[in-house]
Amino acid sequence: MRFQPIILCILPSLIAAFVPISPQNRFTLTPTLHKISHVTGSFPNDLAAKDSRSALCMSTTSADSSEEGLGSKIFKAYTKTANVATTLFPVWTVLFTGIALKSPSSFAWFTTEYFTGALAALMLSMGITLTPNDFKKVASRPNSVIMQFLLCYAMMPVLALGLGNMFSLDPALMAGMVLVGSINGGQASNLCTYIARGNVALSVLMTTATTLGAIFMTPLLCKLLLGAVVPVDAAGIAKSTVQVVLAPIAIGMTTNKFFPKFVKNILPFAPVVGVVSTCLLVASAVAQVAEPILNAGWSLQIPILLLHLVGGLVGYFLPRMTGFGEVASRTMAIETSMKSSAFGFLLAKLHFGEYAARVPSAVSVVWMALTGSILAVIWRYIPVGKPRAFDRSLVEKYPPFNPKKTLKKLMGKTE
Repeated sequence: MRFQPIILCILPSLIAAFVPISPQNRFTLTPTLHKISHVTGSFPNDLAAKDSRSALCMSTTSADSSEEGLGSKIFKAYTKTANVATTLFPVWTVLFTGIALKSPSSFAWFTTEYFTGALAALMLSMGITLTPNDFKKVASRPNSVIMQFLLCYAMMPVLALGLGNMFSLDPALMAGMVLVGSINGGQASNLCTYIARGNVALSVLMTTATTLGAIFMTPLLCKLLLGAVVPVDAAGIAKSTVQVVLAPIAIGMTTNKFFPKFVKNILPFAPVVGVVSTCLLVASAVAQVAEPILNAGWSLQIPILLLHLVGGLVGYFLPRMTGFGEVASRTMAIETSMKSSAFGFLLAKLHFGEYAARVPSAVSVVWMALTGSILAVIWRYIPVGKPRAFDRSLVEKYPPFNPKKTLKKLMGKTE
């Protein structure tokens, strides 16, 4: 707490240190020397001034080149460090989670206002990487959004119910488990999609679609699968989605469109801002529910882990098998795996009578962040081949079976 004012004071200076100095801001001594030579008027002095001017110009040029070289080296060092820090995203997640579990009071300063601000900063850091054309391209092919919506609200709730039965969870824990499977995708998935070299615009649209869909899908699924009525504040969800997700994204895209040079200078800092914001968000959520997480045994930890891990794998391989491209499939996998566990905890706290129903959402906060970040880092280092099409249809990927052609191939005949 005591270090916050110091950090806030030195942060602008640290950022400014990495911004390259523009040539316009530098000054040269040549015009001044030229005036001096005119004033003296004598040939020896003119010659001395010219020699001095040439020497100083060379000195200035040398200083400029050395200064540019130093700035370039510093920026390259920062880029490498930022890349390593982004790659170690799962490690930071574990580290912040461990601190939050060990000492929940360490994040007591991270109040609701800071939480909302960090979430907005995360969305803004993603928004500056996008353009309106990215959304136009995604909107022209909405099949990816529809597929992920079905994965989120059809496959995941059924998977949660199946895992709960497999591990013989008691009714209260089962209710919390199904609730985790029935909520919308989390905003941290947008950062993980960016790290995994997925489609960030598609990820944002998927997050928005499932968040708005939670207004009616979460209560419906809880009623069908649990027989429980879970009231959801529809107006509150819509308002929060606009404020925390859509508005920062729109501001980031607008800045990218009208101030591209400014965005180009700050773009290298976007992943670091996203990682720091996400780690603080995860740690804050974990600190609020540290006790139930520690008290939950492996009989609950394992099914929650499998829910996010299996959900992510199905969310990747099912789209790949049905004709979607690599980038879209990675995006859907991360969106499916990473649920808004903090929102699930809030719903369980408000609308489920037994305290145990909150525990699965609390445990999910940890495994959701860890699973999503690990998938993102693995995919970051697996190159994406150039797609032949934005998305192939099922018929294009799996042509109809032709017995005659198959028989000729088996017999070694060619047409």
